[in-house]
Amino acid sequence: MRVPLSWLREYVDLPATATGRDVQAELVSVGLEVETVEQTGAGLKGPLVVGQVLTIEELEGFKKPIRFCTVDVGTANGTGEPQEIVCGARNFSVGDKVVVVLPGAVLPGDFAIAARKTYGKTSHGMICSTDELGMGDDGTHGIIVLPPEYEPGTDAIELLELVDEVLDIAVTPDRGYCLSMRGVARETAIAYGLPLRDPALLDVPPPNAHGYPVKVSDPIGCGKFTARTVTGLRPEARSPIWMQRRLQKAGMRTVSLAVDITNYVMLELGQPLHAYDRSRVEGPIGVRRAQQGEKLTTLDGVKRVLDAQDLVITDDRGPIGLAGVMGGADTEIADHAEDTATTEVVIEAAHFDAIAIARTARRHKLSSEASKRFERGVDPQAAAAAAQRTVDLLVLLAGGTAEAGVTEITAPSAPRTIAMPANHPDRVAGVAYGRETVVRRLQQVGCDVYGQDELIVTAPSWRPDLAAPNDLAEEVIRLEGYENLPSTLPTPPSGRGLTDRQRLHRRIGRALAGAGYVEALSYPFIGDAVLDQLGLEKDDARRRTVTLVNPLSDEEPALRTTLLPGLLGALRRNDGRGSHDLALFETGLVFRPTGEETKAVRLPVDRRPTDEEIAGLDAALPRQPRRAAVVLAGAREQAGWWGKARPATWADAVEAARTIAGEAGVELTVRADRHAPWHPGRCAALYVTVDGEETLFGHAGELHPRVVKELHLPERTCATEVELDVLERAVDGALQAPRISTFPVATQDVALVVASDVPADAVEKALREGAGELLESLRLFDVFTGEQIGEGNKSLAYALRFRAPDRTLTVEEASAARDTAVALAAERTGAVLRGA
Repeated sequence: MRVPLSWLREYVDLPATATGRDVQAELVSVGLEVETVEQTGAGLKGPLVVGQVLTIEELEGFKKPIRFCTVDVGTANGTGEPQEIVCGARNFSVGDKVVVVLPGAVLPGDFAIAARKTYGKTSHGMICSTDELGMGDDGTHGIIVLPPEYEPGTDAIELLELVDEVLDIAVTPDRGYCLSMRGVARETAIAYGLPLRDPALLDVPPPNAHGYPVKVSDPIGCGKFTARTVTGLRPEARSPIWMQRRLQKAGMRTVSLAVDITNYVMLELGQPLHAYDRSRVEGPIGVRRAQQGEKLTTLDGVKRVLDAQDLVITDDRGPIGLAGVMGGADTEIADHAEDTATTEVVIEAAHFDAIAIARTARRHKLSSEASKRFERGVDPQAAAAAAQRTVDLLVLLAGGTAEAGVTEITAPSAPRTIAMPANHPDRVAGVAYGRETVVRRLQQVGCDVYGQDELIVTAPSWRPDLAAPNDLAEEVIRLEGYENLPSTLPTPPSGRGLTDRQRLHRRIGRALAGAGYVEALSYPFIGDAVLDQLGLEKDDARRRTVTLVNPLSDEEPALRTTLLPGLLGALRRNDGRGSHDLALFETGLVFRPTGEETKAVRLPVDRRPTDEEIAGLDAALPRQPRRAAVVLAGAREQAGWWGKARPATWADAVEAARTIAGEAGVELTVRADRHAPWHPGRCAALYVTVDGEETLFGHAGELHPRVVKELHLPERTCATEVELDVLERAVDGALQAPRISTFPVATQDVALVVASDVPADAVEKALREGAGELLESLRLFDVFTGEQIGEGNKSLAYALRFRAPDRTLTVEEASAARDTAVALAAERTGAVLRGA
């Protein structure tokens, strides 16, 4: 809602020094969201005056039509002589009154005006259009042509109200009354503590039997319908400048006098209106639901097929308007320039059901200024006043005559009353307002309040959002100032902090971030195309997806079964934008249906669901394990003075998995595997021990070259994906902090020769078991193949660290532990001590 400050001052006596910024601050304090304050006419400097065109000379020989004009500007130019001006516009004639800017003036945008020679003539100023003055669209896209009553030399800055401030207010759905000057003025008066001049307080004649005949067949859809008739309108009458300027500042285009008046009253009172050309209406006006398939051509020229739920305005021929949304072309007000200009109108001021109008507007994709107001709630008691205000303006500005007949059809209704304890706002806000403050604030918003400890509150007709005690409490709190509410942190009950699972997930995220990975959050949606690109077999469990009924995209209609597509998409986008050294991670849920899910039950909303109903809902859900995944590409270690860069490899992907497992204090077992989408020779299966059994934890390694090509990824892209739920089950008790021994370590290195097909993990497992309790750590630091050890063999070199918790180990003790470890490795894997 755009609110000109000059218009707002008509209803509230604001301080003369109050600026738009001041009013913005006050309105924000009472809960209105004022997005901007626009300074119209900023930088404008005169002389800018009314001029009368005396002569027009058409200049020949140019690519576009050019006119050399003389214009009477009175004494504004200091001489009283006609002003010579070159102009290219053609929508004015000799004798027309126009707006002239003279040399020395400055237009908006710091456009200085000076005499200059152009098209072989000297132009002393400029004849202005609305765009050049920053006035907005007047529908002509040409020179401003003023009514003939203004004298040449009149100050046009004041006449056109060019200097003003306009507040742009974002009105929330529950504050529909603020889509009017009346509503904003009410909030302004409350904020400043000033009286309001309510523009709806008009003398309205009572309904009688002489009004235009109206029949309402759907009183639920149309609770009130007021009709008034005005005849004898002057066809040549045009909207006065003050009305045009207010409409322009409010963001609306001027059309014709009758239409402009209905739009003006809608902006003023918040009641949408419609004017019908009475000569084009055949028979009584009716309000009913449309018949399925009926057709109506609306004012925008579109022929619409109506739905049975649409509320329509009719005459004897059928629909003539889409109620509360847009009128029909058959009864459109004819423009004053037409030969058959409208001279008599029927004014409609009605109250329509908000839900019906909202659904109709969305069904036809036709949002209008009227539908925006009706679907947010319009004051039903304002219809008669709005009709009277429209009639008064038509009589005043178009010379019309108001007929005595007044039609008003009203469905029975009762005022909304709400019972509320007087201290309810105090309990909601935690502030002692007191009964007097509560009553005063509710009365300020228009409520009638009775009672002492138990208040009986009657909500005003323009506030359909006030329906419960909490709504009334909110009104008191916002008017007393949200900023005055005390900031009190709640005291958390003991034992209700993060669970062990939540702490583990957070530690994993911090550990990966500390290892140089950047968290990337992706949408949990996938399609079959990406599963094909990952090279998954037809019977792969990851192809069994949960399909959404209303997906955001037809290309991704299912919930993800793996985190890799989203992460790889993020890696591809970043690589395409110049970031080539990438390490990303994500933790989140995947959705793995088992095929045993039941049909979901609809839970009740009027009570808490029973445990059985909640269990039935859970049974309908797919399995949703939480996973973690990382992807790497480019350099893992950057080049610098310390040395060359090191590219990311499959070993980094495995190390990421070790980092994740390490946060849970769980040992990871790594074995070679073949699993899409990884390279068959560079894929590792990751295992952890759960209840004494090795359980698959995830996979890591380098992606298959075919997958890299299909997904347009950097070469040698690596990835890891693990299941955190499995890791959680592998945790054996509380995580133990490392022990720091005061005794020295004894290091023993061994190099074992084994067959090439023997996994290093098997050798390591045998060494660890054989070394016994004195072994502190074991690390593979070298793998060697060559003629020295024979074809088909490999040498694995391990560093064994021994330490006792209570003494310094002797060389003999460390050597004995090493020999036992080697012996067990030889027994289980055929390992031979190198050089033996």
